[in-house]
Amino acid sequence: MLWAAIQQTWEPFVLVIGLLLIGHVASSDGLFEVAGSKLSRLRGGTVVLFVSMMFLAALVTATLNLDTSVVFLTPVLLQTARFRSVKEEAFLYGSIFMANAASLLLLGSNLTNILVFSRSDVRGVAFARTMFVPWLLSITLTTLVVLVWRWRDLSSKPIIERDDAQRFTPGSGIIGIIAAVVLMLVISRPAIPVLVVAILVAAIDIAVRHRFAFASLVKSANLPMVVGLFVLATCVSVASRYWHLSQHLIGTAGSWQTAGVAAASSNLINNLPAAAMLSAKFPAHPYSLLFGLNLGPNLTVVGALSSLLWLKVARREGASPSVWTFTKIGVVVTTVTLFGCLLVA
Repeated sequence: MLWAAIQQTWEPFVLVIGLLLIGHVASSDGLFEVAGSKLSRLRGGTVVLFVSMMFLAALVTATLNLDTSVVFLTPVLLQTARFRSVKEEAFLYGSIFMANAASLLLLGSNLTNILVFSRSDVRGVAFARTMFVPWLLSITLTTLVVLVWRWRDLSSKPIIERDDAQRFTPGSGIIGIIAAVVLMLVISRPAIPVLVVAILVAAIDIAVRHRFAFASLVKSANLPMVVGLFVLATCVSVASRYWHLSQHLIGTAGSWQTAGVAAASSNLINNLPAAAMLSAKFPAHPYSLLFGLNLGPNLTVVGALSSLLWLKVARREGASPSVWTFTKIGVVVTTVTLFGCLLVA
């Protein structure tokens, strides 16, 4: 049982390490900072700025995984708000709500996607085709909820306009992103190929620029936490196989019940162990299961690795994230996105 559990859980964690590595190189190239700088110069006021930054967060999440988005993009969103003299709450909480909401699109967008489909031969293109409409709806609804919540801040005109124009020089990071997205679309088991690409990208970065801060990557991405969750997910998978937990919880459940159990389990034991537990046997409603596993964690900060990383990154950047505020707004975000996706699925 242990070997079967490891076979189920190792692949998502290898993939996220590869994507974090590519994201680290892209961040060192200045890709995210320049993207934020370009978007901050758009005409249309603060609302346009916020919506464009949410779209950037959704795009980075979909292509480079939600944990990569949280680690490397949250600082960009906070810096953009500060440079434009806008209250940062919408950007701060929007970064994590959007990371979870936008993690439906590709197999690699969230570790749970691969955990659930670990014994399926579904290709990335087919997965993305099925999830595209729910993904589009979830990122739109998330943006609207945060926009309404902080409308007074975002509808006011910023005091200082950002006038610095940054230039981006393409490096190995952008090559890694393109290669990773292609691999996740055409291969049903992309973890090892993406990790190979990540190692090559890092090697090129070191050879060309003679720099690669591995210690910084370990610290910012909190790799020990990633390893700890891998161990926990494996243990839960073993227990689930032994006691047939997935069959007891969702064996005869319908689509909506499956999503509800997944959302509740995510907030009780974290969505990665929950994914391992509920997909020990391939579920009858795998996409509904992912709605609960990916959108449910917007309810509490313990629901996903991304939320725990967000707390650490936000505090490091001088922000003051509130667990209570997260849950208060997260109840609305979770409810409307989960119901919306189930309705259109």
